[in-house]
Amino acid sequence: MNPLWKLREAEAVSMVGVATPPPVEGQQWPPLIGKLLAARGFTESQQVDKLLFPKLADLKDPLELKGMSQALERLGQAYLNKEKICIYADFDLDGTSGLALLKTGMLALGFPEVQHYQPKRLSEGYGFHAAVVEELKAQGVSVIITVDVGITAHAAVDKARELGIDVILTDHHLPAESIPNAYVVVNPNQGTCESALGYLCGAGVAFYLLRGLKRYFQDHPQLPKNNWDLKEVLDYFTIGTLTDMVPLVDDNRVLVKHGLVKLAETKRAGLRALLEELDLTGRPLTSQDVAIRFAPKLNALSRMESGILPVDIFLLDDPALARDMVRTVMKNNSTRVQLQGDAEIEAQEKLKDWPHKDFVFVASKSFHRGVVGLIATKLTQVFNKPAFVGSLGDDGMIVGSARLPQGQEACLVQAMGSAAELMSRFGGHSAAAGFEIAETKVPMFIDKLAEHFEELREKPKPLEVYYDIEAKLPEVSSGLMKWYDFVGPFGAGFTVPLLHFSNIEILSKRELKGGHLRLKLADPETHVSMEALLFTPTPRQIETLQAVPGFYNILGELQWNYFAGQKTIQILIRDLKAAT
Repeated sequence: MNPLWKLREAEAVSMVGVATPPPVEGQQWPPLIGKLLAARGFTESQQVDKLLFPKLADLKDPLELKGMSQALERLGQAYLNKEKICIYADFDLDGTSGLALLKTGMLALGFPEVQHYQPKRLSEGYGFHAAVVEELKAQGVSVIITVDVGITAHAAVDKARELGIDVILTDHHLPAESIPNAYVVVNPNQGTCESALGYLCGAGVAFYLLRGLKRYFQDHPQLPKNNWDLKEVLDYFTIGTLTDMVPLVDDNRVLVKHGLVKLAETKRAGLRALLEELDLTGRPLTSQDVAIRFAPKLNALSRMESGILPVDIFLLDDPALARDMVRTVMKNNSTRVQLQGDAEIEAQEKLKDWPHKDFVFVASKSFHRGVVGLIATKLTQVFNKPAFVGSLGDDGMIVGSARLPQGQEACLVQAMGSAAELMSRFGGHSAAAGFEIAETKVPMFIDKLAEHFEELREKPKPLEVYYDIEAKLPEVSSGLMKWYDFVGPFGAGFTVPLLHFSNIEILSKRELKGGHLRLKLADPETHVSMEALLFTPTPRQIETLQAVPGFYNILGELQWNYFAGQKTIQILIRDLKAAT
């Protein structure tokens, strides 16, 4: 399907009379920046100032979160009674970041005994597990703080209550019909919380608990005082927020803007060693640096269960050991890349004669469970269809992931819900979900999916891609890029700007390792040229590019390219069509 490119509605309005925002603090910005801000709806000076100069002083009060006061009182009591506390966090980078910031902060505030636990992704699976609660009781734990997990974990919470353990349940996921009977629940997305902080990720909720705890210690005479600065854990907050793809709005935006600076300057041995390994030091970090280059290397650790976990890197303070550990990280990531690449080739071979036009399903014993989500993402790019990918175990059960193509309107959870009676378990979000099903039930599952997607097809919606502004290559300069970076950070809820370039000449193309393409672009009127990258081109895009040299319309993002000590501007192409 050929996506329909459309100008954002806000930009269409700005082009017919909405004033370009005035310069900030007397500085004149390039017209393209004014157009971009107008396209995003920032047309008043006060709005622009708040966007570009977010202040930590403007953060919401953590006590606005329902249950926060009760949680703080219980932790104050635990400190005075010298109780053993365990932070139980999800295994993903959101949970790991929340665990790292909360443990670091609590130890800095003076808590004597804070341990942590994370379930293994492959051998234990997601969730707050009752069996682990029993183990923690045997270790003398009397308070459990969950991070990024627990809002549907009735059995584990009931077991804790039975054993006399108080659970401070912090999470950000949506609850089911009823909320577990924990000592207290701190979750901005529980229906009765009026904090308006529902955009926080799990690490964000943990950070707000830590903010509240620091203030609680300051206000209570029995508790110790110190000058430890919460900014010290903004690097962790930033990693969690960017990798969980929650909206970069309001408090999230303020904290990530400051946190990217903190991460670039981090003294933490593990994080510093990984940044150095990836050549991400000595310059400002962008949200894309973290989400696309930095985080996947850490995520591969929990995907592969190679002995080192992301939290080991996060909390490491020995530089020599950090360098050794990062070498293991990179080797582990190379293994992940190899397994993923082999699986993608096998998956595409298996799907050569796939009969269904609305989705693809593939499973294999050779697919590593830790990479099925990545394979599914690749297949959505290749086939432009929802993809269901599973790893078949010796027990005849398939554990898999499902992904939706970018920009497509459907819900994977609803799709799998149409076959709920066939599945052992499933869940997730509309565009990314997980499932487990017996191999013997797959034919019936495929039939149910076919029926579901056929019904959706009867009411077809074109795939629409919205871009922010029209631009010309001569407008893209280092001066523009300084302002462009300043408008960031970009992410979910405040996406990377998408620019439309009309009638651009593509002079040459060169294939890179991994099948990516490097293109040389030129403006036909001024002959200004620029490099561009096209990652994982689709079959349609490859066919379109047969006419190089030739003229094209391009949708792309602006970015800096750092290579061999040089810093140049390049365009990351999201889509292209032959100019007519």
